Amino acid sequence: MGKVVLVTGAARPLSGRFVRRIQREPEVDRVIAVDAVPPRHELGAAEFVRADIRQPMIAKVLAQTSVDTVVHLDVSATTTIGSGGRAQVKETNVIGTMQLLGACQKAPTVRRLVVKSTTSVYGAAPRDPAVFTETMPAKSLPSGGFAKDAVEVEGYVRGFARRRPDVATAVLRFANILGPHADSPLAEFFALPVLPTVFGYDPRLQFVHEDDVTEVLVRASLDARRGTLNSGTFNIAGDGVLLLSQTARRLGKPTVPVLLPAVTWIGRTLRAAGVTDFSREQIRLLTHGRVVDTRQMRETLGFVPEYTTAGTFHDFARSRGPGLLPPERLAQAVDRLTAAALPAPAPESVSAPVSVPVSESAEGAGPWQTPR
Repeated sequence: MGKVVLVTGAARPLSGRFVRRIQREPEVDRVIAVDAVPPRHELGAAEFVRADIRQPMIAKVLAQTSVDTVVHLDVSATTTIGSGGRAQVKETNVIGTMQLLGACQKAPTVRRLVVKSTTSVYGAAPRDPAVFTETMPAKSLPSGGFAKDAVEVEGYVRGFARRRPDVATAVLRFANILGPHADSPLAEFFALPVLPTVFGYDPRLQFVHEDDVTEVLVRASLDARRGTLNSGTFNIAGDGVLLLSQTARRLGKPTVPVLLPAVTWIGRTLRAAGVTDFSREQIRLLTHGRVVDTRQMRETLGFVPEYTTAGTFHDFARSRGPGLLPPERLAQAVDRLTAAALPAPAPESVSAPVSVPVSESAEGAGPWQTPR
């Protein structure tokens, strides 16, 4: 018989894409999609079970269906329609994970657990290392929001792994997920007509494409490449980084640099108006940035993302349509302003003119390059 895969958070778009994708794997015989609210998207041939993972019923679902692989995707920063506000999201993230792990611990058929997490567990602080590896502790632990939920969830998962060493457990720490169907606070931030930024800061950001998220979840769940199930924690992100200023230029949107206290006030205002969940942790990210190492993703999981960070953002920006300013004209304007702000080069001595061979002329040199 093939594998029986249970997926939590089936009402979320990302989970729905994974449910449809995992069904195409020949070794998967049955997919059980679980959520407290019915999904608005198609789930293919998967069996939908309406169950709240915060309730003991989830243990009955595991026992009755003989699940061997659990993919826990109901850990998120956003709410689903009919699921309540932030307080209920936190309960689902933390209490729901505790209940699910308790059910998995009692289920003898479970042999694989994959948990969706986030690189936000590293926090964002001025003294952070240039690149985080999976073994590095956070310099400043998240104080609230989804990032703190993820820290607690990972703690419970580590406890489960100690109690059930026979279960191969993988935690995937995703960078900011973007794409044409992205549904996240950062996607909402980039949807604003004007992007508020922190004066004096231009953070480095990493992204992972929603299609790559689906594929790496399949790889982590089945690991058909090696025939074994790898355990551990893995950073998942596209190659390269983008500065926040570069993302604004690619979107064709102006930025408004403001002092940090004003950004905090703007965040509270946007959150109160329901425009976007501009949390304290997101403000810290947009101040200090965050970059993670993905060597374990490549060497242990054997997964190479199709999209780079820049490619992911390009696909996201293209799906959102043109901004207020054409990106090419915006880039030219920024270059002109930068040129005007730089000091003029010192005049060269005319007493001994130097001739430059044609092969070494300044043709094609950048605006601040001098011929040698």
